[in-house]
Amino acid sequence: MEKEYNFKTISEYNAFNNHETLHPLVSVIDFSKAAERTGSKMNFELYCVFLKDVKCGDLKYGRHYYDYQEGTLAFISPGQIVDVENKVDIYQPKGHALVFHPDLIRGTSLAKTFSEYNFFSYYTNEALHLSSKERQLVLDLFAKINSEIQQSIDKHSKKLIASTIELLLNYCDRFYDRQFITRDAANKGVLENFEGLLNGYFDSEKPYSIGLPSVAYCAEELHFSANYFGDLIKKETGKTAQDFIQEKIIDVAKDKIFEGDKTVSEIAYDLGFKYPQHFIRLFKKRVGSTPNEYRTMNG
Repeated sequence: MEKEYNFKTISEYNAFNNHETLHPLVSVIDFSKAAERTGSKMNFELYCVFLKDVKCGDLKYGRHYYDYQEGTLAFISPGQIVDVENKVDIYQPKGHALVFHPDLIRGTSLAKTFSEYNFFSYYTNEALHLSSKERQLVLDLFAKINSEIQQSIDKHSKKLIASTIELLLNYCDRFYDRQFITRDAANKGVLENFEGLLNGYFDSEKPYSIGLPSVAYCAEELHFSANYFGDLIKKETGKTAQDFIQEKIIDVAKDKIFEGDKTVSEIAYDLGFKYPQHFIRLFKKRVGSTPNEYRTMNG
């Protein structure tokens, strides 16, 4: 029977990796101190930032495998499961991790902005690939957090640790921006695929069976997490993925308005709207006139 671990506390994860618990809510892990082990399935109730220094096999997150390369940063949030394909071969873990309990950031300035760091809900195959300079900066911040953990806990500890984590996450935000830009050619392909997916959607029976295409549906069809996909489209076009979908809906609607004698209600149902009034409201918001007014003005 394969091993499965459920890490609910910092001390449990520290023990798993041969580390002493110096702070109940946060730890910096040096995986070279961990014992050799075989791969296993791990459930986390903690936030983790993993910096892998060596190729260490296929990690599975959700339904996607990702082959880790050197200098890769991956983010895990509570409730996520990390799995590996190879559960037979013994290996020595290497690399570093920052692990912290959700309670660490409660009541801090970081708690107010934490939901903006979308990369905690990216798929593992959307991990951040670091340059050597970026990797060193991450290690320096891990060391700064570790240095604070070594101190005896006082009234400043939580604030200092949380603010350093916030600084780290802001740098990661910048690094992801760089990654989106340097992968510009690949991103163009994603836009074309998005456009093609929407064209195919409205040419099929899916609007009747599924309804309107959602960002989550499109992301899944194109093999992205919804957040990564949304961020990529926003960086590439300046528009949200939802805006992109709505623009496509309006384009298709305009064509349908001049195809035969369909009523506005029939067009709404053809597009996947449950209620014609929702279609009319969106059309007026986007075009400035109702579908019938548009038909009259341009007929």
